[in-house]
Amino acid sequence: MAQCVQSVQEFIQDSFVPLVAALCSEEAERLTRRNNLSFAELVRPFCRLTSEVHMRDPNNQLHIIKNLKIAVNNIITHPPQPGAIRKLLHDVVSVSQPAEGLVANVITAGDYDLNISDRSVKASVPWYSNWKETLMELNTSTFYSATTPWFESYRECFLQSMPASDHEFLNHYVACMLVVSSSEPDPVEQFLKLSQEQHRIQHSSEYSYPKWFIPNTLKYYVLLHDVSTGEEQRADSIYEEMKQRYGTQGCYLLKINSRVSNRGADEQIPDPWSQYLQKNTIQNQDSYEDYTVSNKNTDHLISDGLDSEIKDGLSNNFKTHPLQLDHPSGSLDSVDYMKASTSLQDSKKSNSGTPHGACLTLTDHDRIRQFIQEFTFRGLLPHIEKTIRQLNDQLISRKGLSRSLFSATKKWFSGSKVPEKSINELKNTSGLLYPPEAPELQIRKMADLCFLVQHYELAYSCYHTAKKDFLNDQAMLYAAGALEMAAVSAFLQPGAPRPYPAHYMETAIQTYRDICKNMVLAERCVLLSAEILKSQSKYSEAAALLIRLTSEDSDLRSALLLEQAAHCFINMKSPMVRKFAFHMILAGHRFSKAGQKKHALRCYCQAMQVYKGKGWSLAEDHINFTIGRQSFTLRQLDNAVSAFRHILINDSKQPPAQQGAFLREYLYVYKNATQLSPDGPLPQLPLPYINSSATRVFFGHDRRPAEGEKQAATHVSLDQEYDSESSQQWKELEEQVVSVINKGTIPSNFQPTQFCLNRYSDNSKFPLAVIEEPITVEVSFRNPLKVPLLLTDLSLLWKFQPKDFSAKHDGETKEQGTCDEDMVGTEAIAEFLINSEETKVARLKLFPHQTGELHILGVVYNLGSVQGAVSLDGIDPSIGLQTGKFVSNGLSVRGRQDLEIQGPRLNNTKEEKTSIKYGPDRRLDPIITEEMPLLEVFFINFPTGLLCGEIRKAYVEFVNVSKCPLTALKVVSKHPEFFTFGGNTAALTPLSPSASENCSAYKTVVTDPTSVRTALLSSASSADFGLGTGGSPEVIQVPLPDAVLLPGASVQLPMWLRGPDEEGVHEINFLFYYESIKKHSKMCHRVLRHTAVICTSRSLHIRATVCRSNALGDEEGRGDNMLLFVDVENINTSETGVKEFHIVQVSSNSKHWKLQKSVNISGDKDTKLASRERAKLCFKAVRCKNSEENYTFADIVFGNEQIISSASPCADFFFQSLSSEFKRTHVQSHTHASQRAVKQSFDETVRLIQKCSEVDLNIVVLWKAYVVEDSKQLILEGQHHVTLNTVGKEAFSFPQKQELPETVLLKFFRPENTPVPARPTPEQLSNLIKTSLHYPESFNHSFHQKSLCLVPVTLLLSNCSQAVVDVMIDLRHKPTSSEALEIHGSFTWLGQTQYKLQLKGQEVYSLQLKACFVHTGVYNLGTPRVFAKLVDQVTLFETSQQNSMPALIIINNI
Repeated sequence: MAQCVQSVQEFIQDSFVPLVAALCSEEAERLTRRNNLSFAELVRPFCRLTSEVHMRDPNNQLHIIKNLKIAVNNIITHPPQPGAIRKLLHDVVSVSQPAEGLVANVITAGDYDLNISDRSVKASVPWYSNWKETLMELNTSTFYSATTPWFESYRECFLQSMPASDHEFLNHYVACMLVVSSSEPDPVEQFLKLSQEQHRIQHSSEYSYPKWFIPNTLKYYVLLHDVSTGEEQRADSIYEEMKQRYGTQGCYLLKINSRVSNRGADEQIPDPWSQYLQKNTIQNQDSYEDYTVSNKNTDHLISDGLDSEIKDGLSNNFKTHPLQLDHPSGSLDSVDYMKASTSLQDSKKSNSGTPHGACLTLTDHDRIRQFIQEFTFRGLLPHIEKTIRQLNDQLISRKGLSRSLFSATKKWFSGSKVPEKSINELKNTSGLLYPPEAPELQIRKMADLCFLVQHYELAYSCYHTAKKDFLNDQAMLYAAGALEMAAVSAFLQPGAPRPYPAHYMETAIQTYRDICKNMVLAERCVLLSAEILKSQSKYSEAAALLIRLTSEDSDLRSALLLEQAAHCFINMKSPMVRKFAFHMILAGHRFSKAGQKKHALRCYCQAMQVYKGKGWSLAEDHINFTIGRQSFTLRQLDNAVSAFRHILINDSKQPPAQQGAFLREYLYVYKNATQLSPDGPLPQLPLPYINSSATRVFFGHDRRPAEGEKQAATHVSLDQEYDSESSQQWKELEEQVVSVINKGTIPSNFQPTQFCLNRYSDNSKFPLAVIEEPITVEVSFRNPLKVPLLLTDLSLLWKFQPKDFSAKHDGETKEQGTCDEDMVGTEAIAEFLINSEETKVARLKLFPHQTGELHILGVVYNLGSVQGAVSLDGIDPSIGLQTGKFVSNGLSVRGRQDLEIQGPRLNNTKEEKTSIKYGPDRRLDPIITEEMPLLEVFFINFPTGLLCGEIRKAYVEFVNVSKCPLTALKVVSKHPEFFTFGGNTAALTPLSPSASENCSAYKTVVTDPTSVRTALLSSASSADFGLGTGGSPEVIQVPLPDAVLLPGASVQLPMWLRGPDEEGVHEINFLFYYESIKKHSKMCHRVLRHTAVICTSRSLHIRATVCRSNALGDEEGRGDNMLLFVDVENINTSETGVKEFHIVQVSSNSKHWKLQKSVNISGDKDTKLASRERAKLCFKAVRCKNSEENYTFADIVFGNEQIISSASPCADFFFQSLSSEFKRTHVQSHTHASQRAVKQSFDETVRLIQKCSEVDLNIVVLWKAYVVEDSKQLILEGQHHVTLNTVGKEAFSFPQKQELPETVLLKFFRPENTPVPARPTPEQLSNLIKTSLHYPESFNHSFHQKSLCLVPVTLLLSNCSQAVVDVMIDLRHKPTSSEALEIHGSFTWLGQTQYKLQLKGQEVYSLQLKACFVHTGVYNLGTPRVFAKLVDQVTLFETSQQNSMPALIIINNI
């Protein structure tokens, strides 16, 4: 049980006090009424004696009475009606509420801190965010006792309002005060009348009520004297007469009303009556109003939510409530009762605002106190003492026992005990009645008197004796009463000679309840016993006792007892917190049925502290639902809204129908709450959930769909998924073009353009948006319920601060509440339906019309449920819920939700790593900048599939859709080799008629038949095609006319495309960069993205090798002829419909070499390749004149038309394929410059030697493919590039994929730190000098005529390098094996055996030699050994130069 203000001994003593009746004359009553008090009310605060009282027991032993209290009540002649008592008890509990502002009581129970107080409502409700802090702040000590003053008030009122019964005498009147005013004409006569009235009431058969203790009731005569108006001498004389008539101990003169009304108005006199009178006065006006409100058939809330269905007996309607009087007037016959009731009844008539005792001074207070003391000392206690002696004597004489019952007690208890019969064996004889003079009742009467004057030992003896007699007679009502009081007497005995007999109480309770059917007496038993058990820390037994008495006949009693049982569980040595919570829920339910809404709400809130956060969602839902309904009934609308909100935002496990009911309740309560303050700020709505971090913001217009052949640039849209790799690529492309624009550096204020901001993008900077361009915010909603939600009039909530970025002054901040559509236009979605448990995104737009700073705060919408989506299960339409209206019209409420996005966690510095810090996320705070141009790009005839190397012509249309011109249009791509706009020559050379007839993408010229297979020369500069200028090859200037695109203007430009060399699907990113003519402070440029997806299929594969020709001299006498072998294979699969390929032209382009002619053996004019066929071509290449700037193009045509390879688009794609080579040489030049000068000569030497085996020759193979598609033949054309770098090394049009072995051994190696240039290989060294022997293949000689045959041989030496080379020729035969000696033995060289020469760069030197033969045969002349080294170099690189092939000569004899 909860902690009480009184101790258990004080509580029991105050519950059973001697009752004194007061019978006043009308004049006496008038005197007391001047103080707004009846006589009984006047003396009540002074009825407790302040000093000890002595009396003697029947054994003449002195007995001390401490802290005695008496009760003075007006006589009422009708017993109170049960209905009136119930109403009184209801009011007592209703007005006793926890006072706001008091220190809370906190019980620490296990892991729980339970707040049991007025503030528990705040601290326990789930929406009260500071509940933990509140508990910790209040919990200053480890244990606080919880008090329940409403229970104590109920208990006190219940015990005092119990009607007197015949089986006990505790609430029978012991004495009667007869009160007469001294101002009456004949007070003595009046006393006589009152005495007769009292005698008539007690002894006449017409009055059965009230009950009197003994026939000769003590009559005490009180003369009431009004000091302010009466004559004191007359009062004294009357009093003297009274003393003579009634004795000094039987009368008293009480003087009151000493205070004069016009004097001492400022004097503050204490009011001791208020605490007695206000206990049962409905002092709290709003409580009274709540009570009356709940009496009505409330508009909406009906049940406490314990069951979803409303059962017949559980209605909250007060029309049939058990506490409600059936007939408020008439049937009670309570007019007199309400006039002269018990003290509690009287107090109900007094108004709490009326002052009491206004005519009394402190002296009067002392006089009243003295009067009560005198009455008790001189009148009451001597009377009781005498009565006890008389009863004792009667019993002794009647029973024939020893002198005193008191002394005989030991014999009774020491003798053999008669076994008591169990309650089940006893007959139902509760109807047995004893006559008033029965000796059993006399024992009981004596016991009650002893009990009233605190003589508990004697009382116990008497009760025990009476109990035996009653049980023997099977008078169960009497026996239960004796058992009850025997147990209480045993407990109250000083020194505790015997343990508390709890089984007496249990037997009494069972008898009252089951046999006598008297729940009032059973309840009194339980209240007493539970308090006693609690004082002995037997909380478990007390709780069981309290719970046992809960029943359906009284909701209020059941609620209070369940609440006390809950407190028992929490006060146990090992607190049972969950049992506490469960019984608080049961108590709250019964409070609700009893109409005690505030107490019901408090109980549910206290229980919520235990259930909260434990995952018991159904229990939480039930509690919150009930809290919401009770709060609504009490007009605590904010609490009701919060409770229903909590049901909705938890992951509810309720069925759909129940969730629908919860939602409708919430909407209804919310609507009522908002109607109270219609002008207040929009409150936060709990549904649907918003995933703030998933919010995406898109800047710009939606993408246009494709129109016929026109395909708009893909750009960015909200439908695209975020790809971090792709995003990084776009950022790099933008940085690349900005770097080129700014001459190689990126400005410090550069901010990459982000069109779509999401959780993965970099949101640390304020994004930039352009005036008059829409901002789209995609908000992700999730409906956690199993019922659909309907959002209407959904729009964004924003704040705007106008700023003129050019003028540098700030404007005022504008809220959306001003509805200033001139600044920012807002688009609203009329209806947005989210199905059950669905996640759905809404795209909301804003249209900024001014520059400034925009802050998107959240969304605002009407929340409603779909009509007829869920049946109204569990709701009784008759209760007042406007079901029909709700279903037909739907119910919605207006509210908002904020978009609060947490930025990324910072993890850079040590401080950030050791603490939890988050960076800003500014995606919802765009800066609106000045007007900027806006470009749209369309692609016309843009292919989706190409052959590898295929050339296709398309058109690009650029449109400026803004109101200001754009300039500096550039396009950047990682794949510049894929497309070209044509070089500077493209616009100058008109298309030839033949080219236009065949729709060829190339510039062609009809060739002369005689020039077939010989080279047609032309030249071009790389600068014409945008290369070699130092810029980035990936950044391409778009050739706009006048370099400006005016507002609304459009321009179409041709674009040539070349299929990538690798088959498969290719994503090629184009980034179009452009600027405004006016420079802006915030936004310097804009970009447009396009991703082209091209699927390429295989076409041709080309491999080529170049080797030096043995014919060292060309037609012009210069050296360095080379042979070029080209191997072309058709690797196309027939799936693409390609019938055959035609090789129409092979072109070379180089600064140093050119093709001279074709040396094919075959006479075919055209080279056709069907599937999987291969062709071999051979060409002669010669060195061209040095031209450092221009490339020489040589075309060898196999058909009738020459494709001018030096013009667009052929040269464009060729130069783009060279861009990687440019990069490589550029890096190398930097690397050389940075190396130390010491190694410079060494490096140059190596480079010169390496260059001897290098060749700078590029081959372009142009082809046509004949394709059959839909029974039509198409001609496709294309080109492949092969770059030849090294003599003798095979080169490919597309690098071969190397197949890795399945298992590779893991190798560990240490990287070289010093980049030492590699030594030239022996092969490179042997290529310094090219040698060739010129001689007749056969030589006829007559050995008969001349034995020696001399043959002239010319040794040609060609210096392949650019440097001067020292050459040494050694003609001596190398002595190797004996076989070699035999071969060379008959042949020798005449003349010098060694020659030393010096050859200049590229020089061809002819050396005349003579070979001498002695007989016929075949000889190998290739024996001269040639050694070469660079001039002024050590012999480090001296090496033997190899001959290309054996030189055989036949010597014939004539």
